[in-house]
Amino acid sequence: MADMTSMAGGSDPTHSPSEIAAAWQRERPGTPTGSIEIVTPIWRLAKLFSDDRVRVLRAAGIDAATLDLLSVIRRSGPPYALSTRELTRRTLVTAGAISQRVARAEREGLVRRAPGTTGRRTVMVSLTDEGHSLIERSVDAVLGREAMLVSGLSDSERDLLAGLLEKLTADVGRRLTDSR
Repeated sequence: MADMTSMAGGSDPTHSPSEIAAAWQRERPGTPTGSIEIVTPIWRLAKLFSDDRVRVLRAAGIDAATLDLLSVIRRSGPPYALSTRELTRRTLVTAGAISQRVARAEREGLVRRAPGTTGRRTVMVSLTDEGHSLIERSVDAVLGREAMLVSGLSDSERDLLAGLLEKLTADVGRRLTDSR
């Protein structure tokens, strides 16, 4: 990541993406620079949002992996329980990572494991009262902060940007999958 950001000039916020693209065109005419004005701001925003989220989560007393786990269970609705297989599918991490996250959250009293009813190997993970309380506070802190950070955009600008980002994410995902 750092190498690509440096190549695009992303590590120097004093240069705008258009200035970076122009500099590459001056120094290496014909270099494909059309992505710089899109990718560089995305890298910069990702870093800003990521660093801020770490601070917010630290203040809320939760880490990103635990937030992810508890959020997925909470969004599932009552009774706030999912199988470990479903957690793996919804979080896009490996079964091993889910197992570690669940074990740690269980030790911290945030979730409980119980045998599932659909098969001998099914394990259900549910929120404890403490886990439910922590995720409620954490989601309010994180989403409230992020709402404030994007409040400089009007509703229509947010809708437009969200649509474009969704389109770009899907297209890049397809292109990367097709190129493998």
